[in-house]
Amino acid sequence: MSGLLRRFGTDHPYLAAFTLFEFVFLILPSVIILVVSLGANQIISFPPTELSLRWYASLIQEPGYLEPFFNSVMVAVFCTALAIPIGVMTALGLNRYDVRFEHGIQIYLLLPFTVPLVVSGFILLIIFGRLGWIAELWAVGLALTIINIPFMIWSVSSSVNAFDSTLEDAAQSLGAEEIQTFRYVTLPALMPGVISGSFLMFMLALNEFIVSLIITTTATETLPVAIYGAIRGNISPQIAAVASIYVIIAIVAIVVADRVVGLERFLHS
Repeated sequence: MSGLLRRFGTDHPYLAAFTLFEFVFLILPSVIILVVSLGANQIISFPPTELSLRWYASLIQEPGYLEPFFNSVMVAVFCTALAIPIGVMTALGLNRYDVRFEHGIQIYLLLPFTVPLVVSGFILLIIFGRLGWIAELWAVGLALTIINIPFMIWSVSSSVNAFDSTLEDAAQSLGAEEIQTFRYVTLPALMPGVISGSFLMFMLALNEFIVSLIITTTATETLPVAIYGAIRGNISPQIAAVASIYVIIAIVAIVVADRVVGLERFLHS
C-alpha cells in the first residue's frame, strides 16, 4: 500500500498535492474542535495553554445538553427502525414488480437533492401542526424518516440489484415456503445494503439540524438544535466538547461500518 502511494505521488505530483490539500482541508476542522475541547480555560483558545477534560465532565451534569443528546439518540433509533422495513420492501417492490407509480417514486427518491430542507421542514410543520403531533418526540423521528428514507432505499436497492434471484427459486424448489425463503435466503443477501442504509439513516437523523430546528419544541429539542441555541449566547469550550462528541461518533461509525460491511461496499451502496 505504501509503495502504491509512493508511486502515485511520483507519477502524479500535482494530483497528489491536491489530494493531500483536500484531505487536510476536510480533517482540519475536526482536529481543531477536538483540541479546543481539551482546553482548561474559560474561553476558547487554540492551541490551548493547558489541557483538561473538565468540559467533558461538565456535560454529565448539564441537562441543557444531556437531555437533547438522549432525544437525538432516540430519534435516530426510531428513524432507523422505521426505515429498515420500508427500505427493504420498497427496494424489492421496485426491482421485482411493475409498480404503477414507479416514475413518481423515482422522482421522490431525488427530492433530498432538489428540495431545500427548510422547505421540507416547513411543509412537515404544517402537516404535523394540523395533526397535533408537534410536541411528540416520535414525530421528529417520523419527519426525519420521511426526509431521509431515499438513502435507505438506494442502499438496499444496490444489494437487490446484485442478488441472484435463482437462489430463491432453488430454495422454493426444495420445499421452502415464501416466508422461509425471504428469511433464510433473501434477507441475508440484502444485509450489506440494510446495514449500510441503517448507518446512513442513524447518522443523518442524529446530525439533522434544519428540519429539527423547525419542528422541535423545548421538550423535544435535539442536540444540534441545542448547540445552535448555545452558540447564539456565550460561546465556551463546553460547546466544543459537545461538538467533538459528534466527531467521535462519526469516527466510531466509520470504523464499525468498515468492520461490518467494508468501506468499499458501504460507499458503493
